[in-house]
Amino acid sequence: MSWQDLLRDFGVNPEVFIAGGAGGVLRALSRKKISLVERILSPLSGALAAAYLTIPVVHYAVKLGFPTPDDPQPAVLATGFLVGTSAMWISDIVFAVITRRLGLRDTEIK
Repeated sequence: MSWQDLLRDFGVNPEVFIAGGAGGVLRALSRKKISLVERILSPLSGALAAAYLTIPVVHYAVKLGFPTPDDPQPAVLATGFLVGTSAMWISDIVFAVITRRLGLRDTEIK
């Protein structure tokens, strides 16, 4: 059993998983100060976010009337990449807001 088969067993498209992971890599490379843990977890988190959020985002975009190609696969992969990247940036913002609301001291990312 390959890792692609394992992902498919969990209902995850391996191509979308890889596209989201690439988005996470972009996020890791775009930050000036980032810890080693974040460099490792960012692609994994991007891949997981893309795996489970890409198809709903594509369906929602179609319902809103965004133009899509006849073959939806390129749109799905591009959306997976964007979801993987955006999910990491959004989680940074959410955790910063939670930290401030709870009055916790912001820690500097190394």
